[in-house]
Amino acid sequence: MLVDTGSCDAFGTACSHRRPRNSCVDCKVRPISVCSVLALDELAVLETLGQHLSLDKRQVLYGQEEPAEAVFNVIDGSLRLTRLLSDGRRQVMGFALPGDFLGLAREDRFSVSAEALTPVTVCRFERRAFGALVDDKPHLLRSLHERAGHELTLAQDQMLLLGRRTAEERVASFLVGLRERYARMGRASVTLELPMGRQDMADYLGLTIETVSRMLTRLDRERTVLIVPGGVRLLDPARLEALAAS
Repeated sequence: MLVDTGSCDAFGTACSHRRPRNSCVDCKVRPISVCSVLALDELAVLETLGQHLSLDKRQVLYGQEEPAEAVFNVIDGSLRLTRLLSDGRRQVMGFALPGDFLGLAREDRFSVSAEALTPVTVCRFERRAFGALVDDKPHLLRSLHERAGHELTLAQDQMLLLGRRTAEERVASFLVGLRERYARMGRASVTLELPMGRQDMADYLGLTIETVSRMLTRLDRERTVLIVPGGVRLLDPARLEALAAS
């Protein structure tokens, strides 16, 4: 379907004022995604490479060890990134939100699985075609390097979180980090949506589900947060930040 963004001739013939409804120019996550560095003519090229995919809740975008034949830009919704260990245990590696770019690693196969926690929309790019575009656009390559550097910093923070923080500090750090990610998306609010379940949080934070539930209940009892359907409301953000920075 086309969106008319300007007047055309009386016969309704196509004109340069028309563009696809889901064009890269109109993409709501473009300002926070790696493609934000591209000019309008470059976005037009990118658009020819992309394909929008929709996932239902619990549907898998790609599985661990599947051939890494594509990269994905998350447009809407959230996904859980997990790795299955050799002993059968599951480790949650992270959560993808709008604006995140998945599949950037150079391995031939995906090292994690990506499963939709909510209805999800992604833009899919065939890996070779996207790689050719990156090779031709040094500023896009720099943007990807910056994103990779940011993800490396997050991984280092996660190692510190698992190795040195108390259970309460881990939960507080998770909530503060999620609030910062939502704010970057333009969704600053005192209420944090938690699309992931308690077990997901536990597997990500290296805790048991009972411990996560107990820590959230403690924060609620101490009036730091208020547990609400689908998330938590931040009643004392300053105290939560202090716990996260401990």
